[in-house]
Amino acid sequence: MLRSLYSGISGLHAHQQMMDVTGNNIANVNTVGYKASTVQFQDTLSQMIGAAGAPQNGQGGTNPAQVGLGVRNSGILSNWAQGSQETTGRSGDMMIQGDGFFITRNGNEDLYTRAGQFSFDANGKLVTATGDTVQGWTAVDGVVNAAGQPSDIKMPLGSTIPPKATSSITLKGNLTSDPNPDPNVASYSTTIPVKVYDSTGATRTVTAKFSHTYAPAGNEDWTVDLTDSDGTTAIGSQQNLKFPGGKIDPTLLAANNGKGLVTFTGTNDTFTLDVTDMTMYSGLSDARVFDTDGQAAGALTSLSYTVSDTGQIIGVYSNGLKQVLGQVAMATFKNVNGLEKTGDSTYRSTVNSGYAQVGQPGAAGMGQVISGALEMSNVDLAQEFTNLVIAQRGFQANSRIITTSDELLQELVSMKR
Repeated sequence: MLRSLYSGISGLHAHQQMMDVTGNNIANVNTVGYKASTVQFQDTLSQMIGAAGAPQNGQGGTNPAQVGLGVRNSGILSNWAQGSQETTGRSGDMMIQGDGFFITRNGNEDLYTRAGQFSFDANGKLVTATGDTVQGWTAVDGVVNAAGQPSDIKMPLGSTIPPKATSSITLKGNLTSDPNPDPNVASYSTTIPVKVYDSTGATRTVTAKFSHTYAPAGNEDWTVDLTDSDGTTAIGSQQNLKFPGGKIDPTLLAANNGKGLVTFTGTNDTFTLDVTDMTMYSGLSDARVFDTDGQAAGALTSLSYTVSDTGQIIGVYSNGLKQVLGQVAMATFKNVNGLEKTGDSTYRSTVNSGYAQVGQPGAAGMGQVISGALEMSNVDLAQEFTNLVIAQRGFQANSRIITTSDELLQELVSMKR
């Protein structure tokens, strides 16, 4: 008789825990990075009423007879399915697409989270909404050493990019191959102005002049001069180009590993013109500057940055150039269900989760980072409300066990008048 009372009590306790877990799931329906939990039930020990007997002497065997002693929760597991994407447009918001956790530092302890609501604090450190510092690698001169130990990521406000002198100029376009339109004109030329930087970051304009003589007919030879900003001072010596069949001379390409390069060395400058993609076909000459290197000095004066899918934080300097400032680290575990919740949407490793395996986003086993988005809670409200009904009915049914057992006990006591 008392067994049924205690079985009912265990059922009440188990279903109350199921209600608690379900209520917590519903409460966190809008919590960024939250993973829904589910309760697992299992029966407890059973009292042996009759043992099993083996068949013998022509008699059949008997099965064991046992009375169960109730139910208990065997575990509470998290559902690690990917949550939906919520686009925010904030550069500091990061979402993990795939497996993995961001690493944060709280005091002397590393914690792990899927909630990527990050921002830079007054000291330039990347932090969570609760002030924990996000772990990763700070770049040095735009290079990230991901082989090192992750540490606080710091925005180097006020840092500068030194100027760089222009040394390479890439030209593209066509130089006309049309015959002489005026018998009185023996040659044709076209000029291309190029903005260049010196070693201090100052700018000036140099001019590339392509010249061509019409005679003999079908002449494929051109000369190119490079003059300084005054228009008269030559930089280096004149260079000759050939365009057999309308394309740059294969001999020039072979001499420069497949590149059509000509070099001009002046008093203070050396410029290499890349004419690999220039052509000589009929039509107008439209040769133009496609690309140059070199830059003015730049400073990082604002928190304007973007985040790549590999977690690299790319800052924008005052000269318009972009440079990698750092990269967030990511961790995975052999058994994510072994992680322990510590509040604030964070987890800590345990002896059953295994050690954190740290790497770069996008590496083998690691998810990618989506900038300007957050991972929504994966709580399924339809399932949770169904669980509410199941927990409520289970609780009611177990309460009936207690009231019915009480009535039986009352009848038993009433036998003695």
